[in-house]
Amino acid sequence: MSDSVTDLIDRLHDEAAQDRPAEETPDVGIVMGSDSDLETMMTGGERRGAYDAFVDELGFAEQTDYERAPDAQFTFETYVTSAHRTPDLMTAYAETAEERGLEVIIAGAGGKSADLPNMTASIAYPLPVIGVPVQEKSVDSVIGMPTGAPLVAVDAGKSFNAALSAAQILARQHDEVRDRLVAYHEDLRDGVGDVSRKLHDSGTPAFRDRDR
Repeated sequence: MSDSVTDLIDRLHDEAAQDRPAEETPDVGIVMGSDSDLETMMTGGERRGAYDAFVDELGFAEQTDYERAPDAQFTFETYVTSAHRTPDLMTAYAETAEERGLEVIIAGAGGKSADLPNMTASIAYPLPVIGVPVQEKSVDSVIGMPTGAPLVAVDAGKSFNAALSAAQILARQHDEVRDRLVAYHEDLRDGVGDVSRKLHDSGTPAFRDRDR
């Protein structure tokens, strides 16, 4: 076992034993099977990702030090916990998640054997887990949980929606998160209204050519 994996496992168990107040611990955990999944899981490349949803739209902050929480009221953390290459780290993360203060986990994995979301959900139960298939070929693996082993999942690559779903779970207990979600939805609504009015008032040719 490598020193870095051992250190991470020890760190997770140490954090779980600290019993810190909820306001000092991450609210959402984001795990992925490989750092090659980072673009899809966090920034989404051309498609916006979970990081964009949490930071740009909902005002969350990334917590990188468990013992020194950022000023933001709501936070998330990120780890790579491969189901196949570091099953011990994946297990430690899922086993300690609730004790470390997490309220929901987003787990993403790619390939045909995208087992991280499923395994994380099984071990972390009853903590809710939202699965993100990183690729289209990962969908069947992520959503193929048997009856009695629940896993919520989004469509391939849509970690942005996974972040919104995680926030919806938090919103049941945190009015401020609910208000932020409502404000985000209202912005989307207003955006559609603006586009519709411009299309109608300017006519199709002028609207289509406006950015050319």
